[in-house]
Amino acid sequence: MLREVTGIRYVTPLREGGSVPGVVEADDLGTYVVKFSGAAQGRKALVAEVIAGELGRRLGLRVPELVRFDFDPVIGLGEPDQEIQDLLKASGGLNLGMDFLPGSLGFDPLVFTVDPAEASRIVWFDALIGNVDRSWRNPNMLVWHRDLWLIDHGASLIWHHNWRSAESATARPYDASDHALSRFDPEPAAVAGELGALVTEDLLAGVTGLVPDEWLVDEPGFDTPDDVRRAYARILGARAQDVHLRITTAPGRREKQPPPEWLRPWVEGHADKKSGGAE
Repeated sequence: MLREVTGIRYVTPLREGGSVPGVVEADDLGTYVVKFSGAAQGRKALVAEVIAGELGRRLGLRVPELVRFDFDPVIGLGEPDQEIQDLLKASGGLNLGMDFLPGSLGFDPLVFTVDPAEASRIVWFDALIGNVDRSWRNPNMLVWHRDLWLIDHGASLIWHHNWRSAESATARPYDASDHALSRFDPEPAAVAGELGALVTEDLLAGVTGLVPDEWLVDEPGFDTPDDVRRAYARILGARAQDVHLRITTAPGRREKQPPPEWLRPWVEGHADKKSGGAE
């Protein structure tokens, strides 16, 4: 089970996201970006966040810690925006929190450099979960302490919006030509054997088991939450075997633009770290 915390102070909304998550302090003295159950995307976005995020973590990718977040709308009464007030009032109880990374920067492929091996792993992972929300327009990645972190997976696992046709998702192609990491020459086929072997029945059972029952009950076509969990695991397990054969990548590396002058010392230091040089 994911660790559970309770919100004690609503700090501010994050209006960049379509679901309008909020920054909230919790009783463990941590600060979290909270994805609310009352958002227009509904509980399936939270399910996708848990399954994709925790799967990515088990594949060795950096994903901020996810927690069960108990939220009392009373702590957000000071928020002046009525629309956000309505969202908070509709989200009392269990929500999803993601560890807030203070001082992190939004990833910009024109500024930051990513090792091709890491880019390959991320593209393969995004193909596995059917992530349609990692383009250069909206990378959904952060740079924190000079490392790349993956966030916002609520738009993945899109087949769970229509379970009647979900089984066909195992053979669905993935177009990565517009991926935020396409300029770094990813070769997902080169990492497919290693990563695919990690996606076992036990691993998928563990990941899907982290989804709270509250977000899986009354799913049309299923009798119990465990039936839904098995459906997710079955599709992901089948897809992991050969998804690399259906990934379309960009034709080649595009010309990089130099980073702005103010950021060059940081980027050069990051390159030294990756190569083992002194910082």
